[in-house]
Amino acid sequence: MKTQVAIIGAGPSGLLLGQLLTKAGIDNIIIERQTPDYVLGRIRAGVLEQGMVDLLREAGVSERMDREGLVHDGFELAFDGRRERIDLKQLTGGKTVMIYGQTEVTRDLMAAREASGGKTFYGVTDAQLHDLKGESPHVTFTYNNEPVRLNCEYIAGCDGFHGVSRQSIPEGVLKEFERVYPFGWLGILADTPPVNEELIYANHPRGFALCSMRSPTRTRYYVQVASDEKVEDWSDQRFWDELKCRLPADTAEKLITGPSIEKSIAPLRSFVVEPMQYGNLFLVGDAAHIVPPTGAKGLNLAASDVSTLYNILVKVYREGRTELLENYSQVCLKRIWKAERFSWWMTSMLHKFPDTDNFSQRMQQTELDYFVGSEAGRRTIAENYVGLPYEPIE
Repeated sequence: MKTQVAIIGAGPSGLLLGQLLTKAGIDNIIIERQTPDYVLGRIRAGVLEQGMVDLLREAGVSERMDREGLVHDGFELAFDGRRERIDLKQLTGGKTVMIYGQTEVTRDLMAAREASGGKTFYGVTDAQLHDLKGESPHVTFTYNNEPVRLNCEYIAGCDGFHGVSRQSIPEGVLKEFERVYPFGWLGILADTPPVNEELIYANHPRGFALCSMRSPTRTRYYVQVASDEKVEDWSDQRFWDELKCRLPADTAEKLITGPSIEKSIAPLRSFVVEPMQYGNLFLVGDAAHIVPPTGAKGLNLAASDVSTLYNILVKVYREGRTELLENYSQVCLKRIWKAERFSWWMTSMLHKFPDTDNFSQRMQQTELDYFVGSEAGRRTIAENYVGLPYEPIE
């Protein structure tokens, strides 16, 4: 079996890359170890940056997003018993974010993949990458109990933090940067109306909280918990009581509760590897970097990686500019580290750390007060939240 680009992983980044390449006439095949239902069952991000929204439109998969997604012009920071709104649209010259769940993005991309006739192999096992720096890169795997060899020219590793792609790079090539945070997010999904029209990020002496949503009738709420907490120890009632404690009183009074339809705890970490490429292998998204979800950057960073790799490959195949392949990692990392910084800053400002005392709590509140107290500070937050511009490929 042969293709131009082999894509490892059929999550949103792999599917989006495949869709863009297919539209550009570049042949690609996607392999995925999980089933489609498993991939769709991942409850993840829901805030899309302006750049990702534009990229989905370019890929021709935005019809349902534009119809059902919620455009948000701002969000709120709650601290010291008050709420402060960051007007994204006004502060960034018209940019906004879109509330549209990762599950729905994936569903739209799967439908587009099927409609285009693109090949996707789900449920593969024993995937291995070969000859990454040689003349004959290829992927071997087992599909329906049959061994398969997929010859290709380039490999895109879109298979996440635990995938085979990054693990296929020899030891000593990559430099890792990591920070593991001493807490997690306990999140629930509920069919209740949102407490507010826009997201609320809350700093409280008891810990962080986030009021988010998936639609006008489905909400996603989070509270910070210790890293050793267990989901089964948190009843719905205990969660709602804790969330109310961490919100301003007037907000808590308006909160409508209900039974959860999903509940989970996500650990928080910052992680980056350099470089993001090895020979003909290019790491994309979580395979190369992780951000804490506080800044809503994870899925969006994967999209910017996709945009970079796609635009490079288009120039390679249309103009023969293979020298651009060497720039992939440098271009991606320039934007990634800025997003890592913003996510780290939001996490540091809004969470209670084990060593947070009264002084540290007051410092957090004062820094937040400083930033929201000036137009320059609000603009800094806003331009990072809507997403920094994608790096051009010249």
